[in-house]
Amino acid sequence: MGGAGAYPAGMTRHDSKPAGAFPPAEVPGPALRGQRRAPNAVDFWRGYALIAIFINHVPGIVFEQFTHKSFGISDSAELFVFLAGFSLRYLSESRTKNLTGLRLVMRLEARAFTLYAAQILIVSVALAMMAGAAIWLDTPLILQWNNAASFFENPVATQIGIVMLLHQMGYFDILPLYIVLMVFAPVVVFLFRISPRLLFICSGALWAFALVTGVNIPTWPVEGVWFFNPFAWQLDFVLGFLLARPVGASAFLARHRGGARVIGGGIVLAGLAMVLLQWSPSPFDVPEPQLFFMNDKTYLTPIRLVHLFGLMALMMGVFEYCLRWRWFGAFAQALCSLGRNSLHVFCAGSLLSLGGQLLRFAAPISVLTDCVVLLIGVPVLLAVAWGNEWRTNLRR
Repeated sequence: MGGAGAYPAGMTRHDSKPAGAFPPAEVPGPALRGQRRAPNAVDFWRGYALIAIFINHVPGIVFEQFTHKSFGISDSAELFVFLAGFSLRYLSESRTKNLTGLRLVMRLEARAFTLYAAQILIVSVALAMMAGAAIWLDTPLILQWNNAASFFENPVATQIGIVMLLHQMGYFDILPLYIVLMVFAPVVVFLFRISPRLLFICSGALWAFALVTGVNIPTWPVEGVWFFNPFAWQLDFVLGFLLARPVGASAFLARHRGGARVIGGGIVLAGLAMVLLQWSPSPFDVPEPQLFFMNDKTYLTPIRLVHLFGLMALMMGVFEYCLRWRWFGAFAQALCSLGRNSLHVFCAGSLLSLGGQLLRFAAPISVLTDCVVLLIGVPVLLAVAWGNEWRTNLRR
């Protein structure tokens, strides 16, 4: 999962971007209790996104220029939310039949609560890290980083806002979007079972309504709006859900991989040209409704969705190729391990990114410092994934 920030009006933040593969290879159903899920394309790209998120959430680190965000329009957030919707298809089904009624609702809402608990935990730890660094380095300015100033200046109201998900720190704000999506996931599943076309129409209509009206969830106590607008981002989630099985549009694209790659390559080259030329549609040069023609991450504008699907089309089959190549097989297995344990790795990566920010502030900014951040962070992420699977095996 990778993320941006819910910021007061007028404030901006740093983005992060990885690539994807479309349509993802068929993923086995949920593993039996105690069993490890076999390597698959979804976990592979989710693992890739987690590494990219970790790197790109350390602004200015030298390695971010080698990640996807430096070469295109969409980023890790689009990919991660798409894969979350893809995974929902399997989370909502058992190995023998579809879950129904109360069992389905309880399963999905339990997942939403797990995400909520993780969000509260990592935000609390992040605030403690910043406070400790401010004391140790005798630099109160650190307390203003990443939209955290309100917590230290107005702790009573801000604590309520954090618990209600109305106050979000920069780089710690994609989980609130995911929580909202999972809370309403039963609606997605039930609409799909009535009619996949109905689900697509309802989701597209809500996304278009958000772009036309600008509706969003406000933040509090700091005035602003959610950086990831759930009314718009649900479309990415739903598209992942709809394309999870190799039927319909997903099967059509799989049968025409060559043509899809050509089209995807053209889209990626166009995105690269926009980055190199530093060109982006100006709100003064586009017609109404403006958001349909802008490059806006908060509202997940069409240009970002088109670029995401272009990337996924271009990168089809990369996971399978990696497994075949001797030297890339271990690399692919490592990324799959991260993807299988995505929530634990994401939480650890978010805190490690903040640690990298603090280290680069305290130490001289250099390639050596950046290498230390990377050489500590990536092995820790792999260790977190291994440790979680080890703990699962103990339970078995």
